[in-house]
Amino acid sequence: MDFFLTEEQKMFQAMVRDFATNVVKPEAARIDEEGKFPAEIFKKAAELGLFGITIDEKYGGSGGDYLSMTICCEELARASGGLAAIFLANLSLACYPIYKFGSEEQKQKYVAPIARGEKICCFVLTEPGAGSDAGATLTTATREGDKIVINGNKIFITNGAEASIAVVFATEDKSKGTRGISAFIVESDTPGYSVGKLEHKMGIHGSSTAELVFENCKIPISNQLGEPGRGLRYAMESIDSSRVTVAAQALGISQAAFDDALAYSQTRVQFGKPLAQHQAIQWMLADMATQIDAARLLVYRAAWLKDKGLPYMKEAAMAKLYAAEVSSFVTNKALQIHGGYGYCRDYPMERYLRDAKITEIYEGTSEMQRMTIARALTTQ
Repeated sequence: MDFFLTEEQKMFQAMVRDFATNVVKPEAARIDEEGKFPAEIFKKAAELGLFGITIDEKYGGSGGDYLSMTICCEELARASGGLAAIFLANLSLACYPIYKFGSEEQKQKYVAPIARGEKICCFVLTEPGAGSDAGATLTTATREGDKIVINGNKIFITNGAEASIAVVFATEDKSKGTRGISAFIVESDTPGYSVGKLEHKMGIHGSSTAELVFENCKIPISNQLGEPGRGLRYAMESIDSSRVTVAAQALGISQAAFDDALAYSQTRVQFGKPLAQHQAIQWMLADMATQIDAARLLVYRAAWLKDKGLPYMKEAAMAKLYAAEVSSFVTNKALQIHGGYGYCRDYPMERYLRDAKITEIYEGTSEMQRMTIARALTTQ
């Protein structure tokens, strides 16, 4: 196995890191404090082509590999967990099913402007009674002539407040259970489409988390995505893909917290010597560094498998599970090393800790990842 990035990947990583360090990081505290969508930074990221990394050139992208997208998410998360959430939910989650299962007309109409950063897309699956149990979807899609009418409420939709394109999952035939769920592309200016409650979250501020309401929302039949009744399969495949980038987000937050904790421990003097010379702190740093390295290997392996067209569902779940739990561990220890200063907003430690927690929840909780891994192990 080759543990080294290609020269092209290294150059891309350096470019994104420079952008994250010099453009995003100086604004990260403000984004967190204000909780507003960072429109100017989003525009600059789009100008760099970050929202079309894995999209073919004929649809406005650069045709890069999935590992490069993973690297991008990691680097963005080192600067801002919120911006990383906007990025991954837009490209690796919401755009994915249109790019993978959409018709040529749908790709030209919807994927191209997303790749160019002209439009934002959201993935509309979760409902009040259908979180981890996505098959319990109650939102309905009814055919009326040449239209499909959607009714229902969706919650916890990342980028929901800003998105102009939504991939919506709804039930066409309840008698078929999960096989009655289909996927649809809905534009936000369609009558009957509205943004409801905006969540006030613990972390990843700047990334909206919204309720979307559909009241007799009529779309053309041509906006059905893929085959009828295959919606849940499309959703799960999209989530598998996005789990790798969520793992990368967790990894980036971990790395940022570790870097700051290491630097602080080398300058903060207590009992006559820097914290880094105290064994208790050294052991914390050693555990943090080891776990971050292990997480990175899992994350990059999952991305590599996807790029090779090999099965990666179990590996994506492993990467997401481990990287997310490492992120909570590392950010907690990093704050501990900072002591009282880490608890104050003058330092980014408490932000890292708040941003890290969501990675154990969205794109499937840690408990769901364990179920996925166990199922894969016991059905081989």
